[in-house]
Formats: sequence, structure tokens, C-alpha cells
Amino acid sequence: MIYLPQDFPALQSLRAEGLAATAYAMGGPCSLPPAIPQGAKRVLLLNLMPHKAVTDLDIARTLAQTGEDVCLLLMKIAGQTYKTTPMAYVDAYYRDFECYAAAASAYDGLIITGAPVEQIPFEDVRYWEVLCRIIDWADRAVRSTLYVCWGAQAGLYHLYGVPKYPLPEKRFGIFAQTVRIPLPLMEGLSPAFPMPNSRHTEVRAADILRHPSLRILADSPESGVGVVASADHRRVFIVGHLEYEPLTLDKEYRRDLSRQLPIHQPEHYYRHDNPEAGVDFVWQAAAVQFYGNWLRHP
Repeated sequence: MIYLPQDFPALQSLRAEGLAATAYAMGGPCSLPPAIPQGAKRVLLLNLMPHKAVTDLDIARTLAQTGEDVCLLLMKIAGQTYKTTPMAYVDAYYRDFECYAAAASAYDGLIITGAPVEQIPFEDVRYWEVLCRIIDWADRAVRSTLYVCWGAQAGLYHLYGVPKYPLPEKRFGIFAQTVRIPLPLMEGLSPAFPMPNSRHTEVRAADILRHPSLRILADSPESGVGVVASADHRRVFIVGHLEYEPLTLDKEYRRDLSRQLPIHQPEHYYRHDNPEAGVDFVWQAAAVQFYGNWLRHP
């Protein structure tokens, strides 16, 4: 069962898909949800993606499919405005980081998403200082933080000084990740699992392995580092987008083509490498397995 804010658009979408989803009341501007059933995990989501409703649904769907009881709590950075998401949506369903921090509660998880700022130096991102405070707070208040795509690069840079490097062309497609260390977080994913990637920058194994507390759990000869975790699994970094729904890369590809941007067809994605032949949703089982592992294992 997943618990989502009352009247949240993703709630009806998940129910229409046959997934178990129920509502909680939002209350006032800084109120937190009422008590949830004992054993349900309290997971925060800091959604930095531009089309927030799309990413909210992707993450909520993946968490719901794990079969775990999860209460998803939506977090925002105060004072930010958005070009592609109505502020009414954000104000209705999100609460400022400070609200969650002031509650002095223990949280089971925090997901920090990617963001369309990967070609900007970290320190030049307008909310960088606040994001660093959130990352530091999470180390004290959250059982495990899952950093996704640019979020993973940001977390590795802030916490360990791991730099990012520009790629000669966009890394775009579905790439097999070989499991290197069969820890509980990788349960059910060996020997390899497919993962969507869509990024212009990368982190490198040599920089990560300089830190004895970090482990590369999965990687790919084509796409590089895939999954990294601290030894205690309180910090988990995943450079791809397991949460993506089937047509996300297709929409991105066609969007860039229409804008006449430099883009190649996503690799290992279309049936017979033909955009008109459709997509095989080959990463769905891996996504559910990975997120379930993250929820279940400390």
C-alpha cells in the first residue's frame, strides 16, 4: 500500500492501474500527515525534475509496485518557482524542507531526484547551498538516502568531492549493469540488470574508489558507473532512471528531434532498433526489485 496526499493526481492514476493506494489529509501549510499504520515506511521525496507530476507518478508507482507499505512525503525547497509545473500543484502537495526538519521525526528514506542542471557547475545551481543542508540533515535524520542521476552526482560531490565530467555525447538508452558486489541492495539483480540512462555528464570509478567507505555495486562497460553505496548503505547513488515509465526516453528523443538538437536514437531501447516498432519495458522488474531492496534493507 502506498499513502499519498488527498486529491493527489497520482493517487487516481495508480488506482486506475490496479495498485493499492490510499490518501492522507495534508492539513495546514506546515503540517505533517497524521499517524499512518504501524510498520509503514515514511519516505521523503525531493523532486527536482521540471515536470514534477510526471516524476511524482513514476516514483510513487515504483514504490507501490514493491508491495511495501510506504507513506510518500513530498518535499520542496522554499522560495523556488517553476516554469513547467504550476505553483498551485506544488503548494497543494509539497511541504518545505524546514517543516520536515522541524518535526524532529525519524524518516525511513529520502529520494533526491535528478535535475536538468547537470551542465552547470554545482556551486552555480541556484539552490545548491540549501541542497547541501538537506544532504547533511539527511545523514542525521534519515535511515537511507537514495540519490538519482544528477542527484547522485550532487551527493557524491558534496559528500566526497567526486567530480563530474562532460561526455562527448549524451549517454542515452538502456544499458546492462553488471552486479559487482552481491550485497542485499543488489538481491535479485545478479548477474546484470537493465537501466535507463539519459545524461550529458558522468562520474568515474577511479574517483569513487579513492574513498574506502564507497563501493561500486554495479557498472557497465557502455555506460560506466551504475550504482554506488556507502558501506553502511545510508547513502545510495544510482546514475540512471530505473523509475522511468516505458515511453519516457521515446518522448525525450522525439522532443529533441523536433527542436533540432543533437541527439542520437536511444541505444538498446526500441524493438529491432526501430522507433516505429515500439519499446520493450525490460527494466520494470529490476526497478521494482531495486526499490524494494532499498526499502527493506537497512
